[in-house]
Amino acid sequence: MKNFKRTIVIGCSLAALAGCGGDEIVSPGTSGDIIINNPAPTPTPTPTPTGSTGVVAAAGCPTINSTGGLTDAGTITGPTGTYRVCELPAVIDTNDTLPYIAGLLYSLPGRVDVGTDRGATSTGTSVTLGMEAGVMVFGGTGRSFLVVNRGNKINAVGTATRPIVFTSRDNVLGLSTDSSIGQWGGFVLLGRAPVSDCRLGGFNRGGVNSDTGAPFNQAGCEQELEGANTVTLFGGTDSADSSGTMKYFQIRYSGFSLAPGKELQSLTTGGIGSGTTIDHFQSFNSSDDGMEFFGGSVNMKYVVAVGADDDSFDVDTGAKANLQYVIGAQRTNGGDNLIELDSPDGDFSTAALPQTVLQVANFTFIERSTANSQVVRARGGAKLVLANGVIDTDNETCIRIDEMVTLSADPDFYSIQADCDPASAFRGDAGVTNAQVQGQWDAGSNNNAAATITLTGLFYTTTVPAFDPKTLSSYFDTTTFIGAVSSANDSWYRNWTCNSATLDLGSSTGACTTLPVY
Repeated sequence: MKNFKRTIVIGCSLAALAGCGGDEIVSPGTSGDIIINNPAPTPTPTPTPTGSTGVVAAAGCPTINSTGGLTDAGTITGPTGTYRVCELPAVIDTNDTLPYIAGLLYSLPGRVDVGTDRGATSTGTSVTLGMEAGVMVFGGTGRSFLVVNRGNKINAVGTATRPIVFTSRDNVLGLSTDSSIGQWGGFVLLGRAPVSDCRLGGFNRGGVNSDTGAPFNQAGCEQELEGANTVTLFGGTDSADSSGTMKYFQIRYSGFSLAPGKELQSLTTGGIGSGTTIDHFQSFNSSDDGMEFFGGSVNMKYVVAVGADDDSFDVDTGAKANLQYVIGAQRTNGGDNLIELDSPDGDFSTAALPQTVLQVANFTFIERSTANSQVVRARGGAKLVLANGVIDTDNETCIRIDEMVTLSADPDFYSIQADCDPASAFRGDAGVTNAQVQGQWDAGSNNNAAATITLTGLFYTTTVPAFDPKTLSSYFDTTTFIGAVSSANDSWYRNWTCNSATLDLGSSTGACTTLPVY
């Protein structure tokens, strides 16, 4: 229960947050009103067609080259129409492309592998799976998930008006709601870049084990995918490794528990290298994290995470991650941190090698969860850099830092406006004091933890001097604004995403609870 009073003047659902087109949202840092001013109503959209008058099932399944090919599993009918269901084989064992065909859905009957693991020291690419713009893939069972193994690639490139959608069977049938989670496994992308947590021998931390005489820093460090029935490894020595390209895609309703406490994320990356391209990605209602990066070198732009039941962004085991143009929003009845980062994962007594480093530039975080205790949490010696951000929390703790080894990693904050809880904006734990965390915040530039957050759409309307992210990494663009969008007219997040009660993004492809119709 919040310990302050406010008035809400509202012309549309507050749960929609940034929806209703050009709404204005004011969220005070300490007290005040939240006001949403609606423009003149837009015309009522054309209703989604029903199964009897909507999409017509394709005549059959296309031919692919992999052993066993596609299996025609008949048809499935939902609110948008009837579709031909084509099941993928258990292994994509040669270069293949899934074409977009109207009235056709691809199904994962269980675990589906792209290629087989080629090992930590291999080079080149064995198998590439392509997907055309507009392709839709659903998990046929809860335990269905797609794995791109080391030494293989994905080439899934949607467009701004025809995203690629990975979702659940219930979503196809029209049974998913804005609070549904965990209806299938998810998408796993693996590579040969370094990780800090080793399957054998603990984690890398430098020096020598006094009991065995073996070096802690293992050149052959590999990590194992959690929850998989078969041993699935990732990691290696090539920080520039490529696991392929993914653009304009959604992953919905993922995170089925593969084993007790072992859920997949919407997108799980393991040891992918900087040669991998990922942009324009939306995670929706994952029962675990919106996305989790285990080691590797991860670069992403134009990222939207909505409704994760744990962390929106979880970064650990030696990942070097750069994210720019990021929107994160949590449901009121679920979610933990917007950001959680560890280095290593599970043992926070000392720093691991490689050190986890997360740098996020131009972000807008909307925290409405009643279940969490802070927006950002760093621990285990991880290095955190946040720049050009807006944090709209409804008065929660904004930054938490655990262990002196994490404080010694010198977290940096530049040009961030937030409406944190005035009584507990900053939290230290495990040897770190609240004042020390605030000291890190204050050491940055143009930061305000008691700002009045006003968003028009998702644009922060107050002018604040911006930090140049390119000084952090050449991957970043130089920007002159804070937050995820440059103006009220900036629409990079629309049309390839889906809308929900948590966050209406104004996308023409429709609600997350139904399939887009092209």
